[in-house]
Amino acid sequence: MPTYSAPRGTLDVLPEDQPYWRHVTDRAHHIAHLYGFKQISVPMFEATDLYIRGVGEGTDIVDKEMYSFEDKGGEHICLRPEFTAGIVRAYIQRGMHTLPQPVKLYAIGPIFRYERPQAGRYRQHTQFNIEVFGEMDPAVDLEVMEVARHLYADLGFGGLSFQINSTGCPQCRPQYVSLLVAHYQKHKDAICEDCVRRIERNPLRVLDCKSTGCQPVIASAPHFADYLCDECAAHFDRLQHYLRALERPFAINHRLVRGMDYYTKTVFEVWAEDIGAQAAVCGGGRYDGLAEILGGPPTPGIGFGSGIERIILAMKAQNVPVPELPRPQVLIAPLGDEAKSTAVKMLSDLRVADVAAVIAFGDRSLRSQLREAGRQAVRYALIVGEDELRQSRAVVRDMADRAQELVPIEDLIPWLKEHLSA
Repeated sequence: MPTYSAPRGTLDVLPEDQPYWRHVTDRAHHIAHLYGFKQISVPMFEATDLYIRGVGEGTDIVDKEMYSFEDKGGEHICLRPEFTAGIVRAYIQRGMHTLPQPVKLYAIGPIFRYERPQAGRYRQHTQFNIEVFGEMDPAVDLEVMEVARHLYADLGFGGLSFQINSTGCPQCRPQYVSLLVAHYQKHKDAICEDCVRRIERNPLRVLDCKSTGCQPVIASAPHFADYLCDECAAHFDRLQHYLRALERPFAINHRLVRGMDYYTKTVFEVWAEDIGAQAAVCGGGRYDGLAEILGGPPTPGIGFGSGIERIILAMKAQNVPVPELPRPQVLIAPLGDEAKSTAVKMLSDLRVADVAAVIAFGDRSLRSQLREAGRQAVRYALIVGEDELRQSRAVVRDMADRAQELVPIEDLIPWLKEHLSA
């Protein structure tokens, strides 16, 4: 018989890792609600053209990383490689542009990218996503950035700071792109093949290249901040004013452009200390023209995405403690067939009463069943044998100090509730 492994670039989240997942997602839900965001769930697949138009041809996501296919009905479908385009589609299709603005949404779920698997980054990974629609105020940029910072601070990350840049708007970007292309044309023989392709199709992406040979060319490239129009410059200055007012550490990173075509004005990353060579833990930015690209009315927008797997990997590396998940509080240890019948009814009654309980399966000795109670770390073992049945009682054994008490079966639930809450 063949043996099977999980597909390359995917992750089985085993029971021992679930406390991390529950804690991170619980805190993400809590902080999103704290800031007034409402949850949205969108399909895991959309029309391929949604991402081609939204994310943009010439990006690595569209050119190399999308899981796209033709379904049985002949439709061109794509597993979502990111959340924003699908949420903008829902915002337009479901009439959310008619609601009082801004509309503040968040989502948690899997995204899919065919890329080289690496630590904390998988071909299927889970993302916490924040989006705000319908407001251009730089204070909204700050609010989105603060959600990200708050989450990481809440999870125990230290040395948090922002990297920020402005990528302008359709009025000022063409001038900068022309200057950038001209700069790279002078150094065409020194740059990597990817940047030769990018300078023709998606010029801003050259600033994010990691190739060693391209670094001197990037270092000498013009800075976007020097060519912003008055509106974009004022927006960027105001955002910096708010960051200083909150005393948030930040730096202007002229190389920061992000990976999708839809970004305008503010782009940002959150950086943390002591998590390895890659200091960026999440990133996002403003996408004021995306709704129009996807057929909707002009709508400002801003958001970010943060990978849950990468958060958990960093938490483990820093030995950040997480709460344990709830576990059974009671184990019923029956002795004999008649006792087993009674125990099954007791088990059902306990669960209906919201007392987490398990039973020792199989025909096992009392000693074996008590070892099972210790392995499951329950608070009490309820022992029911022939003698106990005759008296309609159960022996309640405290697994911590081994003290035992006879309790009438009809009084077990109130007795347990009282002692478990103590």
